[in-house]
Parts: sequence; C-alpha cells; structure tokens
Amino acid sequence: MTEETPGFEEKPDVPSGATPDDAEAKAAPQSNTEGAAPAGDVTPDAGLIAQLDQVRTALGERTADLQRLQAEYQNYRRRVERDRITVREIAIANLLTELLPVLDDIGRAREHGELVGGFKSVAESLETVAAKMGLQQFGKEGEPFDPTIHEALMHSYAPDVTETTCVAILQPGYRIGERTIRPARVAVAEPQPGAQTVKAEDAAETGEEKDNGPEGA
Repeated sequence: MTEETPGFEEKPDVPSGATPDDAEAKAAPQSNTEGAAPAGDVTPDAGLIAQLDQVRTALGERTADLQRLQAEYQNYRRRVERDRITVREIAIANLLTELLPVLDDIGRAREHGELVGGFKSVAESLETVAAKMGLQQFGKEGEPFDPTIHEALMHSYAPDVTETTCVAILQPGYRIGERTIRPARVAVAEPQPGAQTVKAEDAAETGEEKDNGPEGA
C-alpha cells in the first residue's frame, strides 16, 4: 500500500522528447474558438446592405419628386405673375382708350388758345395722371411713314421728299410701353413721280462736269 505525499499533484505523462509546455497545450481547452460564427455565415450583413440600397433608392426617388415639384411651382408662380401683369396692362389700356377723345379735345383747345383758367388746371392734371399710367403720345411731322404705327388719311406728292413722309399729324397716336392703343392718323406725301429719275440725271451731269472741269480749265 502506497501513501500519497501531501502537497503534490499528479501530472500527466509526458512522452519522451516532449516538454511540459506541450503537454499543457494539449490539456488546455480550446477557449479561443468557442462562440465564433462560421466563416461563411454573412447573411445578416448582406440583409443590411440590401435594406440600405433600398433606402438609398427611395431617397433618390423622393428627392427627384421634390425637385420636380419645386420646378413646377416656380413655373406656376412665373406664369401667374406674367398673367397678372398682362391683365393689368389690358385694364389700363382699356381705361386710357376711353379717355383718348377727352385728350383729343384738350389738345384742340390748346391749339386754339382756349385752354385757360380752371379748365387748364383740370386738363393738365388729367394729362399728368395718364402719363403716370404709362400713356405716351407719338407722331411728328417730317418722320417717315410707318404703317405699323401710322394710319394715312390723306395722300399727296411732293418734290422735296425722298420717301413716304408724314407731312401733317391729323390726330396723335398713343401707346403704352410697346403696345400701340391708337395709331397716329396722318397725311403723307410721296416723292413726285419721275422726280428721282431727274435727280439721278442731274447728279450724273454734275459729276461729269466736275470730272471735265480741270480739262476745260
């Protein structure tokens, strides 16, 4: 019967040629690999990436929708503002068109020296208000005839004009900005038939005389 010596523990048998550290390594549990997921298991990460791609796609679609709505709203605002200005211009033009006969009477009274006293003050105030609303008078004697802004009521020939010319303003024209609300009614004169031919011949003869002048001298 053998007696165990207190204080000593039995050690595993160590093969010949092996060190005690090798024996301990064999006996130690594989704690480093416990609880680790298999290397090929990436299902959770792939699911998150797919969800992230869906969110990004949805965000891009919503951003594009928002940008389209903003562009449509800006276009709507510009269209409304343009329509508002157009309606305002039409309303002013209609109002001033009704006042044109009154302005014609004022002009005739001024030409005949009848614009005096209180009537003169009222007339000038009315003309000032019309000018503030954008009304402009046009039409002057001697300017070339333009069928887009002039209306010829009388026609004649004149030897001293080289093109169709307004020789008398029978009724002034009016415009608001670029909009003509009434053309100027005028009397026009055209060059005398054959006058340009005579002038061309005279110019040619004058040129010949200048060329022959030094020789004759």
